[in-house]
Amino acid sequence: EGWLYLAVVLELYSRGIVGAAMDKTITDELTQQAFTQAVLRRNPGKGLIYHSDRGVQYASNDFRSLLAQHGCIGSMSKKGDCWDNAVAESFFHTLKVELIRKETFRTR
Repeated sequence: EGWLYLAVVLELYSRGIVGAAMDKTITDELTQQAFTQAVLRRNPGKGLIYHSDRGVQYASNDFRSLLAQHGCIGSMSKKGDCWDNAVAESFFHTLKVELIRKETFRTR
């Protein structure tokens, strides 16, 4: 039935998921949902650094405005440098290897 996209907000200290959202398309609304869930769960103080890759959904004006509304500072990886976002890269690698690739899913 096609792709299913997952947006997560990972806490750097625990490496746990504090916000998540899934949809059939990857949009800034998807990342906004995950971020909003994380804010509701953790109520971070002003000055929180939100680090992401350079995806268009994280660079959108709406997402950047949402970060600013909550006093968060946006940070993006350098172009072509996966090491800048190693925690997220490691999380998604583990998810794919240990869960997704071992299963055959009949439907979304």
